[in-house]
Amino acid sequence: MKKTLLLAAAALLMQTAVFAQTTWKNDKAHSHVTFTITHLAVSDVDGTFKDFDATIVAAKPDFSDAKVSFVAQTASVNTENDRRDGHLKSEDFFDVAKYPTLSFVSTSIAPAGTGKYKLTGNLTLHGVTKPVVFDMVHRGTITNPMSKAPAAGFKVTGTIKRSDFGFGSKYGSPMLSDEVELSASGEFGQAK
Repeated sequence: MKKTLLLAAAALLMQTAVFAQTTWKNDKAHSHVTFTITHLAVSDVDGTFKDFDATIVAAKPDFSDAKVSFVAQTASVNTENDRRDGHLKSEDFFDVAKYPTLSFVSTSIAPAGTGKYKLTGNLTLHGVTKPVVFDMVHRGTITNPMSKAPAAGFKVTGTIKRSDFGFGSKYGSPMLSDEVELSASGEFGQAK
């Protein structure tokens, strides 16, 4: 009898945990993804992705159990220079015809201070998947005064080496830095 009660209680707890999870989607009007690379060791070039989607699934209000996924359309790369953007879309870099997306899927999250986390996951770029660690800050959760719906804010930052992904391998570090800084900031609402 005890075993039956314990099994029933465990099943109920598991079911409650599943139903308590909430899916959050980025608000595209209030979210952005940028990257920065150094050119000729003397100047930085910034770029963005105009077309991307991010999802966070969490059961805890502090997002300490968050699962994060992100997909960007590589053809949406924008550095405010048409010629450079065309080159970035070519086989020399993103090769958008062959690799139309870049993506990130988290594998774990660990606390790193109040509202701060180390977000570990797999980044897929240029057909190569590698583990990476990003810093994530939960900026807070509020009730949006206009929509009256919950809104949560996040910022994710980190640095990757493009050589790890075979990205732009024709261009060595004297031309372009191996390290690329990434930053994503966004407002998320609960998925309906």
